[in-house]
Amino acid sequence: MSSSRQAALYVIPGSHACRSAMLMLEFKGIAYRTVVLPTGLHPLLVRASGFPGHADPIRSFDGATPRRLAAVDRLGTVPALRLDGEAVQTNLAITRFLERIRPAPPLYPAEDGLRGEVEEAERWADETLQMAARRTVLAVRSLDALHARGGEGRLGALLSGNATVRALSNRSAARMFGADAAAERRLVEEVPALLERVDRWIAAGVLDGERLNAADLMIAPSLALLAYRRDLRPQIEAHPAGALLERVLPEGGSRAGASRPAGDRERA
Repeated sequence: MSSSRQAALYVIPGSHACRSAMLMLEFKGIAYRTVVLPTGLHPLLVRASGFPGHADPIRSFDGATPRRLAAVDRLGTVPALRLDGEAVQTNLAITRFLERIRPAPPLYPAEDGLRGEVEEAERWADETLQMAARRTVLAVRSLDALHARGGEGRLGALLSGNATVRALSNRSAARMFGADAAAERRLVEEVPALLERVDRWIAAGVLDGERLNAADLMIAPSLALLAYRRDLRPQIEAHPAGALLERVLPEGGSRAGASRPAGDRERA
């Protein structure tokens, strides 16, 4: 199958998960348009747009899925991709769909051993890092704790371009994801371990290699979201993980990473 028509990618503002899907499409050289849905209403609108949702919840934290989050997952989440008559949801499914319809350039290394490690890093990014980054940023007690109050950055405005709507959406999402003041300290204390895990994969050549891969494109947007927190940004920048972030989503890029992922690492 070849992608003969422009893809439609359903997103919400500033979503790190949605940015991963955008990077995957750009990596493959597939033209797409974004359908930006209002945060909070997006599960209903995704379902109304013909996406099936999920029979069972796909996200959890602290070992459980709260009832409200389960309901959202069953309705449907973003990113959601429509291309060549197919409707695909979740980053892992989108990545494998893109590999099937356009094998080159590949999102995974050819070597079996290395591919397995990349897939492990990708799953961790999807199941652990993505939720940790989301909750750590939602847990801020005031938008003043975020770069530009969450109104601009590598992912654009978070949740909404309107500051008042952003604050209200942040509080609502924080309740759904259990990102309250009691959880904030623990979430922030866990960030160094997350960064060190990324660093180990970089040192092992699984991430940030000569050519980027699916795990790089899954991990960088979550690092970008964490870096919105003023207290975490210097810590991220001091790690090798920070160099990966700058490579994939360069500060001030027009559409960060749009031209880089498919190419080799730049050499001096």
